[in-house]
Amino acid sequence: MPYMLMMVEHVGQRRERGVAAGHEVYDRMLAFAESLKQRGVLRGVESLASLDEGARLQVRNGKARVLDGPFAEAKEMVGGFFLVDVATLAEALAIAAECPAAEWCTVEVRKVGPCWA
Repeated sequence: MPYMLMMVEHVGQRRERGVAAGHEVYDRMLAFAESLKQRGVLRGVESLASLDEGARLQVRNGKARVLDGPFAEAKEMVGGFFLVDVATLAEALAIAAECPAAEWCTVEVRKVGPCWA
């Protein structure tokens, strides 16, 4: 059963951390991803760029509206995700507890499923 582990971090955290420390934590995350791959539970993983490089799109009354980042009201952002395939929520939570990012952000664990459920 797939679960998504989303890294929810403070918007300014990367800037505060700096480039050298950023590379260090990124390397830790790569090693964690490799361990999940070796265990056969990793379905996908990506790190996301900052909100400065993003955009939001809404379609209302047939008209598209694009909002370019950064988003002043945002206090947190999804910084990346792991998609894992495990049997239970308990297993997904155990993996989240192993994730290095849990030391500096919140790891939100969500079961993958249809939007109508």
